[in-house]
This record gives sequence, structure tokens and C-alpha cells, in this order.
Amino acid sequence: MNNNIRLKGRNINSESQTFIIAEMSANHLMDYDRAVEIIKVSKEAGADAIKLQTYTPDTITLNSDKEYFQITQGTIWDGTTLHKLYQTAYTPWEWQPKLKKVAQDLGLMCFSSPFDFTAVDFMEEMNMDLYKIASFEITDIPLIRKVARTSKPIIMSTGIAYLEDIERALNVCKEEGNDNVILLKCSSAYPTPYEDINLKTMIDMKDKFNCIVGLSDHTMGSAVAVAAVSLGARVIEKHLTLSRSDGGADAAFSMEPDEFKKMVEDIRVVEKAIGTVTYKLTDRQLKSREHSRSLFVVQSIKKGEVFTSDNVKSIRPAFGLHTMFYEGILGKTAAVDIEMGTPLSWELIKK
Repeated sequence: MNNNIRLKGRNINSESQTFIIAEMSANHLMDYDRAVEIIKVSKEAGADAIKLQTYTPDTITLNSDKEYFQITQGTIWDGTTLHKLYQTAYTPWEWQPKLKKVAQDLGLMCFSSPFDFTAVDFMEEMNMDLYKIASFEITDIPLIRKVARTSKPIIMSTGIAYLEDIERALNVCKEEGNDNVILLKCSSAYPTPYEDINLKTMIDMKDKFNCIVGLSDHTMGSAVAVAAVSLGARVIEKHLTLSRSDGGADAAFSMEPDEFKKMVEDIRVVEKAIGTVTYKLTDRQLKSREHSRSLFVVQSIKKGEVFTSDNVKSIRPAFGLHTMFYEGILGKTAAVDIEMGTPLSWELIKK
């Protein structure tokens, strides 16, 4: 896969800043003005992009009360049907071009997850620059093929995927000549218990598929997202709401603006700390090195007197000879009188 993906004038690669996505999902609560406000606070919190979802209840499932369509998997949505859930969660399509413009005017990228062919066509009409394949759609091969044919970059979540599902989805993209795919480690539990994350899998995906990786994170807090960045994640996606107390389908596992902002700040700190592989010392380290150890005369010595373990020692600071010369100096004699507290140098030692 491509390990340097170009997005609207920026690169995503192993050396780039983490691309941080605020997922709006259902947190607009069917209120357009609230959706606009979420975009604004995502920008203020430091996000690089806002993500929408493009579906209607009828394009994603059937309006049926049969047991197949009942939500009974032990989720926060149990007790309703898929269709009823999506009636409260979908983002009206007529909003989306306007929301995209709001985001772009703020300098945010705006993209979406399509859930059927008509959504892809709609997103193409909006000229979205990027596609997201949601975890539950990673098994929808026709949808992935249609998205891959747009030749636009794809971010793909792996929350419910077996290894063969990931391989199959990537192969479909390759068949269509699209190798601009970023894989996100994800655990499709809402919220996700920390012990179910298994961030080591993200590292393995990077090695196994030779691709850029990241994390779609549904845990509470920011610790997991920050840890993922330290392990090589170049994309982080987190749900954002104005206030969890406002409710909504995704509120329970969404971040509030101040939490999202703190996460972004911590990620940027970690990126600086990761740095590069170097054994050079910074100016600060060079200055601090003056407080390391070296050889000093610790008792006053007369000319011709022998250096011993009593009058020469390795102490701080580092203005004397290196301690590597200690054994070789013992037994030699002083070339001049030497006052206690003098850093040892070759000029003070009789040749």
C-alpha cells in the first residue's frame, strides 16, 4: 500500500503529524445548528477533520420488527430495531453540502462514511476528498469496490473484521488500482473496555500490510489515543459531542470539547517527544553534561608527589580528565604543586 498519502495539501506518512478526526455521527441530535456548532468546536479543539455519516434508515437496513433487525447484542442500543435507531442517528443529506462548506471555511477537511452506492454518488457530487469505510461495512465488497474506483484515499476501520476480511478488502482496492488505504485499529464496542483494544494489533497491521495505520477509538478518555500515537498511529478518530448530558445515540462514548482539546494537545506533545533516532546532544544536554563526573585532585599535592586513590577521585563536575584515565594516572607523579579542587589535566602530570 501507499505509505505517503496526500490529503488536501498535506502528507500522511510515518513522519507526519497525526491526522486527528472528530466524528460527529449522531451527536447533532437532528439539529442543524448543533451540527454547525460541533464543527466549530472541533476546529477550536484542534481537529484536522470532521467526519459525517451518509445514509438514511432505508439505505442501511429495512423497517422491520423481525428478530433479525432487533438490537440484542448487549450494546447501549439494545431494545430497539436498527431502523428505529438510524431514524434518530442519520445526518440529513440536505445538510451535508452546507456542513462541508462550514468546515472548509474554517480550514477543516470534511468527509464521510458512505453506506450504500447512492451515498457514494452523493459524496462524489459534493466532491469529498476522502472516504471512510466503517467497521461494519468492511465486509461489503461491492461498496468497497465502488469507493475504490473513485481513486480517492480511503480510511478503513477494522472493528468487526477477521484477518481475512481485511485482506479481502485491501485486495479489492488493489484490484481497482487504489492503494491509498489507511487501516484503523478499532474495537466495535461502545464504549470499548481498555482490555479489548489490543494496540499491538495496530503495529502488526502496519507490518503485515505495509500501510499507514491509526486508531478509531471508542474508549473513554484520551489515554488510549495518545498511546496509539506513541506506537505509530498516524490517524486518530474520536467521537465529539457538545455535552454527553445532552444524550443521543453516541453520547455515552463521545468526548466533550475540552476533553478533545486536551487529547489533541497531548498528542502533539507526544509527537515532539518521539522525535528521531539520534545520539547527538542538544545544547541543553551539552550544558548539563558539565555536571557529569571527571577526575579531580581532592587533596593538595606537592610537585613530585604520587597520585593515589586518596588524592585523585572521580567526582562531579566534568571539567577534569575523563574517568577512563583513572587507573593509568595512579602511580604517576605531579609535575607541579596542585591545590585541592583542581580539575586534573595532562599538564599537571609528569611525563
